[in-house]
Order: sequence, then structure tokens, then C-alpha cells
Amino acid sequence: MRSSYEKLLATIALLSAVTDVSAQTNSTTVGSGPSAAGPTWEQTDYDSSPPVYPSPNATGQGWQAAFQQASNFVSQLTLEEKAQLVTGAPGPCVGNIGPIYRLGFDGLCLQDGPLAIREATYASVFPAGLTVAASFDRDLARTRGVDMAQEFKGKGAHVALGPVAGPLGRSGYGGRGWEGFSPDPFLTGELFAETIEGMQSAGIQACAKHYIGNEQETQRNPSVTKAGETIEAVSSNVDDRTMHELYLWPFQNAVKSGVASVMCSYNRINGSYGCQNSKTLNGLLKDELGFQGYVMSDWEATHSGYPAADAGLDMDMPGGIGFVTQLPTYFGPNITAAVNNGTLAEDRLDDMCRRIMSPYFLLQQNSASYPRVDASSSGLNFFPEANYAFNYTLGPANVDVRDDHAQAIRELGAAGTVLLKNLNNTLPLKTPSNIGIFGNDAGEPTDGLYFDGDGDLGNVGFEFGVLPSGGGSGTGRFTYVVSPLEAIKNKVNSYNPKALVQYVLNNTLVNQASGYSILAPVPPEVCIVFLKTWATEGYDRPSLLVDWNGTALVETVAKSCPNTVVVTHSGGLNVMPFADNPNVTAILAAHYPGEQVGNSLVDLLWGDVNPSGKLPYTIAYNESDYSFAPIENSTALLTTTDPNAWQSNFEERLLIDYRHFDYFDEPVQYEFGYGLSYTTFSMSNLAVTATGSGYTALPAKQAIAPGGNPALWDVLYTATVTVSNTGSVAGAAVPQLYLGLPQPVNEDYTPVKVLRGFEKITLQPGASQTVTFSLTRRDISYWDRYTQQWTIGTSAIGVMAGYSSREIWLNTTVTPLSGSSGSGSGYGSGSASMAPPGYSNKTSSAGMSMPASMSSGMSTVVSGSMIPASATVPASYMSGSSSMMASMSATTTVPAAYSATTAASPSGHGPGAPGCSDVPGPWQHAGNNNWGHGGPPTQSGWA
Repeated sequence: MRSSYEKLLATIALLSAVTDVSAQTNSTTVGSGPSAAGPTWEQTDYDSSPPVYPSPNATGQGWQAAFQQASNFVSQLTLEEKAQLVTGAPGPCVGNIGPIYRLGFDGLCLQDGPLAIREATYASVFPAGLTVAASFDRDLARTRGVDMAQEFKGKGAHVALGPVAGPLGRSGYGGRGWEGFSPDPFLTGELFAETIEGMQSAGIQACAKHYIGNEQETQRNPSVTKAGETIEAVSSNVDDRTMHELYLWPFQNAVKSGVASVMCSYNRINGSYGCQNSKTLNGLLKDELGFQGYVMSDWEATHSGYPAADAGLDMDMPGGIGFVTQLPTYFGPNITAAVNNGTLAEDRLDDMCRRIMSPYFLLQQNSASYPRVDASSSGLNFFPEANYAFNYTLGPANVDVRDDHAQAIRELGAAGTVLLKNLNNTLPLKTPSNIGIFGNDAGEPTDGLYFDGDGDLGNVGFEFGVLPSGGGSGTGRFTYVVSPLEAIKNKVNSYNPKALVQYVLNNTLVNQASGYSILAPVPPEVCIVFLKTWATEGYDRPSLLVDWNGTALVETVAKSCPNTVVVTHSGGLNVMPFADNPNVTAILAAHYPGEQVGNSLVDLLWGDVNPSGKLPYTIAYNESDYSFAPIENSTALLTTTDPNAWQSNFEERLLIDYRHFDYFDEPVQYEFGYGLSYTTFSMSNLAVTATGSGYTALPAKQAIAPGGNPALWDVLYTATVTVSNTGSVAGAAVPQLYLGLPQPVNEDYTPVKVLRGFEKITLQPGASQTVTFSLTRRDISYWDRYTQQWTIGTSAIGVMAGYSSREIWLNTTVTPLSGSSGSGSGYGSGSASMAPPGYSNKTSSAGMSMPASMSSGMSTVVSGSMIPASATVPASYMSGSSSMMASMSATTTVPAAYSATTAASPSGHGPGAPGCSDVPGPWQHAGNNNWGHGGPPTQSGWA
């Protein structure tokens, strides 16, 4: 263990690093509250986004044959056909590109969403991305991707609008976090890539969304005041290092995996709209990451014509400004006019078309055997057939594409359920003959099986029935749902047809004390309380507590039932005031498991499946513990007349979720990566080995390939540990590898630890297995905003292996720039029983040694009052889901400021569109903005 003197020196060095910030103009170096996580926040640094022009041309790298086919195809198009190819149109799918029959092109069908083909009959509804993340299982993520893609393809779709890595999950209050994976970028990046590769292996184009900084639903789109003033969408203000190490990280994985398309987001980023932000689209995505596919807009996220195209947008969706009509449009005829008058270069339009067609040919979607669009889709989507501008060739209606996917859905639903508490081995259940079921989440949904079809659901959800998914465009159209009550009845009947399964599903009735008294005899041998939390597109969550007064429900039941098991179905984290109640003997966080929800749960409750899920987020004690990353919202903002008022400052920088709690040494209820099993595991023999020598701080300069500089993906180290099953039953372990990266000078505060490896392995009792983690150059580097490079720090890197972010079993260090490797069981060369500095040990209910809060040595640096809770936003100010927009009239008035304009200046460059702060007139080019062209970057939002 390090001496107190060594720790003091380390603390002094860290304090020096974070206080000597030469780029800042203020005398202070930290903010004023729990959000403070780096140099003083200068609001003016985020007023604009650096311009990066021209838009890089795709080269087809990795797709050479398909790119040549696309080039040949585009060379035969007229100008009008090129404009048609980049512009959405009304049709039978959520998004449509019209056919060009003279060239044998039937058009493109784009369909929601990330967990199912939403607008379809006879299709499966899979577990949500959040459930996949909780499984920590790469193989199941890929299988889900393959299975979903088979269903999309069977329905004639070409593009599946998913998976999701934006929102990443900055705030637990975010309404769409469940569509994605985890607030940890490494975990999200790995599962994002597996999903994409699985989908595209089955012949469907994946669409990575929503790019980028799309971390809240509140004011995600512009609004118009009663006086007719346009209030711009919220601006996600992100510094350069945070952008690379958090929000861009999983998209870099996606590009390396060859993702076909990327959907740009509704929000602004550092003042400029996501679908016309040349820095994020041209600079980061297409130039730095080498993206070869196409960028499509989110539906109605386009705010201009040629400026958006030049900023990197390749496809406008859904096409018409009025949503359900083809005209008026920012693209279409305006693109044609812009080329004719010299405002938009035809070479840029050709690049847009080649980018769109390359994945089409790559995945052989031009094959004569490719399925036609299911004719039933036309009646399910929001475009009236009278508005169709093309005669679409459709296939048979109501094709059943579900195949045998139910079993994989059931398996993943169980794998993504996390056992949080299990006192006295309450679970697995044996053969109880008197079971009490409580809560409105236990039974069949009473409001139907489609959670985007009822506008009254809003941000409340339906009261009665299990919640297997969230709402909005990320949901699915269920053909059936296996409820927990149904599955429990079937299970109990299988071993004792005379056993009692008693139930009261009305929360209000139980909470009024009369509900529990309905049961007899009492108490049941076990009481199972089912809770839920609704989450949906268009709304952020008003609370982190469970819905429908579920906390009181647990307390009421637990007063009378000393063996109470709690199950939650939630679109994200829940604080759990009941977690320490001694009568609450077990808790399962089941997330959104899809159509097999009840069966997945029963498999766990009775031990047919051993729990192996791990938390992909942190559960703290109180809602106020999450105030470091608030949803931007206030009463003043709701009545503002300032068009630019909505500013969401990501002042927490790198310190979201467990990174925040670890850095500030804050206690939590259940930490990231945590999850119990019916068996126990140990870990030993950590060894870290360099794969080479003579490492340099900066990567070798290589030609950019999809995923960025190929040198970033070189494996520099491998780490190995031995995992052993020390219990009496078989089970799956998830060993996790964390790195403690050095604190660079003049930079954001570096997290105490970051996840850089995980594997899921199944072991029989007494068995052991060696697990290997590969560490790439990117994994051990930080983003240096001055050199604009991924850079390896000069000092030692801590390597920590364990079973959660706070259950660290083994530690060592490596110093890449000195050529050292590491091995050992303690911190440095300590013993196996030694915990790293700042840890104390506590024992979990499974008997495992579980370190408590980690001290970062920095908890005294930042102080201040907590941020007040945000005000609730009225529905009238919220951006609705795409289905809500479908009700817009075809004659919807477009604000004058957003009218599509074709009259360009004689030089070919006009002023930028509203919210497009990176399009000056005349435009600058990439070499003029000090972004990666020598010297420190200018203070323009990417400081």
C-alpha cells in the first residue's frame, strides 16, 4: 500500500495539474457546485461551433466494389434524380426514398426502430438497449442485432433506424436513455458495435443515432411563442475532450464497424444545429473518423437547404417541412436550384448520392430476391396514401417475420435483469404454495399492445399492465405480451396445481390498506411487488422514483409481509428508498425485457436461470444526488422571448454516472457494474503484458480509415485474470477491467477509473477460467485538445480488475512510456487481500467482499450548493414523437426564418441559416479555424 506521504504528493500533483489552467481567463479554476469538474466554465466559449468545410468526399474505403457500383449508378442520374435520392418523400414506410425505375432502383424503405420494426404486424418486440447493456453480453447483443435485422428485411425494409448511442445517458432523467445502452461510453461502444455488425450481417443497413449530444427531450426542437417568435432548440454545450472521450466514443466504434448511416440529432451543439453543424458532421464524423456512409436527419431536424448539405447532411427526412407532405421542402427542388445557380457544388451532391447508394450495393439490397415492402405497412405509417408522390411496388401483406426469436428474447430478458438484493437466499424460490402478487405492473396491459398509439399516454404512461418497453418511436407493436402474473401462475401450476397465487393489482387499493386484507390466508410465503417507470420520446422523466406511488406500495406490503420481493420494470435508474427495509428481502431490476417479460422473470425467480445482469448505471440514495447533470429547464425558460436562451452546459464534463460518484467519494446504494448471483466468484492472478515496446505518446500518423487513425486500434497491452466459481451452482460471471488514467495538465478532471474491459463467462461449480482483456491505444489515452490527438500520459496507469466499479479485487500499474508491464494482486505489488487506497470493505448479501466508496483525494477541491430541481415542462412546450407530428396539417405554416431559400449571393455563399452558427458568409475552410492545424484551438465552443 502506498504511504501517506506518497498519497500526499500525488494529491498535490493532481491539485497542481487541475489548477494551472493557462487557457482560462478567470482567476478561479473550478466551478461553484457539484457539477464542477474542470477549469472555470466560460459561457462565451460555447457560443459557436468551428466551421469545417468542404465536406469530405467518401472514398469507399472498405467498400470498394460497392462504392464503384454506387459511382456507376450516380453517373447515370439526372440532376433532378440526384435531388430525389437525397430527399425523403411520403410513402409506406417511416421514411422513404422514391424509386428510379428506369435504373432498376425501387427506392429505400426506412423503418423504426431500435428494438423492433415498429410499424409492422406479426413482428417481435425485443428487449431494449438498456436491457442489452445490463446483460454485459456481447454475444447476446449481436444475436439480437441479427434477429431484428431478419425481421426488418422480411418486411422489405432497407434501413433500420437504430441502434442508439445518443442519448448516452448523461442524466438519469432523460426520456430516451432506455433506447440506448449505458452512460459508460466503453460499454455502449462495445454493444453498439456488436449490434451494428449483427444487423448488417443479415443484410439490413443500421443507422447509428442520435448524433450527437442529444441528452434531453425538453426543448429538443424549436418552439414558437404566442407572439410568433422562434425559440431555438436547446444547445448542448460540450468541451472538446468531453466530446471525444464520452459522446463521440461509441460513434467511433460504430464507424469502425462499418455502419451504413448516422442520424443527426434535433438539438444544437455549441450553438449550431446537429444536422447542419459542420464541425460534428464534416470535421469529426467524416474527416476524423473516416465515415464512409451517409448522414440522414432526424425527422424534421433539417433547418436549411444547401447550408445543411455543405455542412455534411446527406439525406433530409422525412422530406417535407410539413412532415406528411412532400412540399415544401428544404431539399428536393431547392437542391436542384442550388446546383443550377452555383450555390451548391454538384460534386457535393454526387458525394451525397454515392454515400447513400454504397451501403445499398454493399448489402446486396439491389438483388431481385430482396423482399418487397410489406403492403400492410402503408396503413400503419403516418403518410396518407393520397400524398404519395411515387407508385411504390409493394409485396404481400402481413408477412409473419417472428420466426423462433421468442426464445432469444426470453434469454436476453433474463440476462439483462439485475439481482440487487437477496437476503437469506430468498431467491431462488423453491415450491411456495401461497404467493401474493401486488402492483399494477404484474398483469396484462389494459390499454392495448402499442405504446405509441395513444397520445394520452404523454409522460405518464398507462396505469394497468406490465411495462415491457417504453414509448415513442423507439417502441414496438406487440403481437402478445407474457405478463408476470400469467407466467407465475403457469410456473406454480407446473409443480402444485392446488397452490394459491393471490393478487391485487391496484396500487391505490393496496396503499389504502384495504387491498392487502383481501388476501387469505396471510401472510403469503412470499409477496412479489411489481413496480414500473414509464419513459418515452418527447418527454424527460419528472422523477427518479418509481411511478404510481410504487414506493408506498412496497412499504405497505412489507409491513405485513416479512418476505417481500420487489421487481422493477423501468426505462432507467430508480432511487429506492425501500432498499434497506429488512422485510424487503430481494430486489430485481428487470428494465424493459420485451414481449417475453413474464417468462424471463420466472426463469430467474425459480432458478432455472442464474442471474448474471449487472447495473449499466449507478443507483444513488437520493434524486438530489444526480443534480450534477441536470435537464435544462426552468420556469423562466418556458416563458422566454430570447431565441437563444436554452443552453445546456455540460459542466460536469467527463464526470457522469459512476465517474462522478467515485471522483467525489460519494456513497451510493448500488454501484455501476454491480449485480448478485446465486453463486459466488473469486478473482486472482492479474497480469498485464505489453504487446510491443518503445511506445510513443502520440499514435503513428496513418491514413484515416473508418474508425479514425488505425493506430488507435492497435492493441498495446493484454490483461489477464483468473475467475473461479467458488459456489455450489453454475453461473455466469462478468469480470470487469478499469483503468486509472493520469491527470493531464490544463485539462478536465480525469475520472478515478474508467471501464475498459468486460467479459461474460459461464462456469460450473469449482471451475476456473483465464479471461483476457485487450487494451488498445485509444483505451489508454486521453484526448489532448492542444495537439488534437489521442495521447498517452507520461505517468503510471492504474489497472484494476473486479466485479463492479467499487468491487475491485486486484490492482497493478503500467507506465507505457517507460515500457513497463505489471502484475500482482494488490495495488502495485501488494497482497491479494489488499484493497486500493481509499477503499474499505463491506460484505454483500451474497457474501462477496465488496469495496465501499473510493476516495479520489479531490473531494475538498470543489464545494457549493446543490442545483435546484428543474421545473416540470408543460406538454405544450414539449417536442412530441414522430407519431404526434403526424397530426400536423398539410398546410402547416413554416416560420419565415425557416423558409427554404434558393436565392444565393453572386459568390455562391449566403448567410447561414438560423442556429447554424458555423456557417459564416463568406464561408471559412477547415484550415482557417485553428482546429487541429497547429497551435491551441480557438475559444469557439471546443475549448
